[in-house]
Amino acid sequence: YKQEVVEIRHMTAKDEDILMSQAYIKQGNVISKLLESCIIDKSIDINEMLVGDRNAVMISIRITGFGAQYKTTVLCEHCMTSQSASFNLSDLGLKRLGSDPLSDGENKFSVELPVTKKTVYFSLTTVNSEDEAIISAKRNKDLLGIDHDQSRVTSSLLNTVIAIDNISDKNKIKKFIQNMPVRDSRFLRNHIKEIEPGIDMAATLVCTSCQRGSQVNLPLGTGFFWPDL
Repeated sequence: YKQEVVEIRHMTAKDEDILMSQAYIKQGNVISKLLESCIIDKSIDINEMLVGDRNAVMISIRITGFGAQYKTTVLCEHCMTSQSASFNLSDLGLKRLGSDPLSDGENKFSVELPVTKKTVYFSLTTVNSEDEAIISAKRNKDLLGIDHDQSRVTSSLLNTVIAIDNISDKNKIKKFIQNMPVRDSRFLRNHIKEIEPGIDMAATLVCTSCQRGSQVNLPLGTGFFWPDL
């Protein structure tokens, strides 16, 4: 939408109804419905938003409703003790888009692979493509018995790669990805992760057990929008 700022309103009792809707929860779209309600510009399609943008708006809306303090359970990386801790969501930093798209306002980027020297055209993950990936993983498990962990790398690349050089045929792209040199695969995944915008979910934890400090990634558990649970 070529915007750097999205205007939102604070959460109301009506939005609590959305969060408590069993129908939305069962359908898995309760967060999207909440964002649609709180974003002022109704021309913005939540499904078209980049996941990182969605998360940034989601955290801002959560702060308007329940405040910046977020209590959750985290694991100390030193002594592996699980503990409850409170974090300030306002302290989380923004991770800006790290590369210009091929054309202004289009979700399409390119990069040359170091080994095969192929030019890969890819898109960053949107809310819609994330949902499709979840549905596809469930279908593969139910119908084919393929666990997502068995194809995590290839599946993530298939969901984001648009074309390789001038080839856009999905079957040919799939075959190339499955046979891609490891160096190319890691380079591509790291490049996408590096340029993808979003919220830096890293926070500092001082362990109550070993008293050592560490960086933890905040999990978005049920307490995020349902702090009473």
